[in-house]
Amino acid sequence: MKIGANMEQNAISIERDPRWQQVLNRDTAADGTFVYAVKTTGVYCRPSCPSRRAKPGNVSFYECMDEAETAGFRECRRCHPRGQSPKDLSQEVVVAACRLIERSDQQPNLDDLARSMGYSTSHFHRQFKAATGLTPKAYGAAHRMRKMRRELSRKESSVTSAIFDAGFNANSRFYETSNDALGMTPTAFRKGGENAVIRFAVGECSLGSILVARSSKGICAISLGQDADELLRDLQDSFPKAELIGNDDQFEALVAEVVGFIEAPRLGLNLPLDIQGTAFQQRVWQALRSIPAGETVSYSELAERIGNPSAVRAVARACAANKIAIAIPCHRVIRNDGNLSGYRWGVERKKALLAREAQA
Repeated sequence: MKIGANMEQNAISIERDPRWQQVLNRDTAADGTFVYAVKTTGVYCRPSCPSRRAKPGNVSFYECMDEAETAGFRECRRCHPRGQSPKDLSQEVVVAACRLIERSDQQPNLDDLARSMGYSTSHFHRQFKAATGLTPKAYGAAHRMRKMRRELSRKESSVTSAIFDAGFNANSRFYETSNDALGMTPTAFRKGGENAVIRFAVGECSLGSILVARSSKGICAISLGQDADELLRDLQDSFPKAELIGNDDQFEALVAEVVGFIEAPRLGLNLPLDIQGTAFQQRVWQALRSIPAGETVSYSELAERIGNPSAVRAVARACAANKIAIAIPCHRVIRNDGNLSGYRWGVERKKALLAREAQA
């Protein structure tokens, strides 16, 4: 009876320990912070060990592996606490796969890529997407587009040669996605926006100066700052040869609509947007647009919403790359602890926007 009572008491103590929930969740983030040992098997494991869960009454926690071994437990042969964690190993495989995709003239076949990494196709596909936020195919497409941008910036390279040098095996494959990625024709892009028409207007609001710019497809920039001239210079630097048209009465009315939304968020803002970015960035930005005014989400919650819970850093980078303030509300994303993180247009503006939306 005494042994049973001790096990029951130990079980209660273990279940109340926050580390037990990390073990139940197989939390990879907890690996390296402690190990747990199982009396019935005589082994100790990392928190993320995939082995069948032991009864809490048979479990004990140790701060380090040496402490567990001193207590008479041996290393688990499945999760190898002293070896490389499955998460680190997976990341190494994904990095190697990314380098292989980047070096290949054409997008590698998924089955061949998985086989070369030593994984089954389905497992490799899941691991790659979890780590990068993209499928291998989407990663390859994004890499080719980045390379295309570099090639188009070289004056000695023709558009056709740039397309093939970037890894596209046909002009049609590139032109299917060029407008979404570049925001204009490749010829106009390489010429700094030459022949592209971008209408803009600058106004003032309670957050300082605001610039709204629109291409033929929709709003391509909403910028906030203290200096209106600096906002305009940033737009000119992005498209040095584009035809920038300002002082348009009709367009200034649109700016007034954006300013009205800033001052009264509940009014809503329904404008056509020219969203230029990678497939992953566009998924993040679309998820941002679904967050109602007055609500916030953490970066990890946003990653879960797009189906990639481990892509928290990639989500944060996508938020930072957003060029369309307010309409794509990256200001509604906060840290896991509830504190405000960085904001492209200043943390104080982010704080003011959130406070205004909370009161509306």
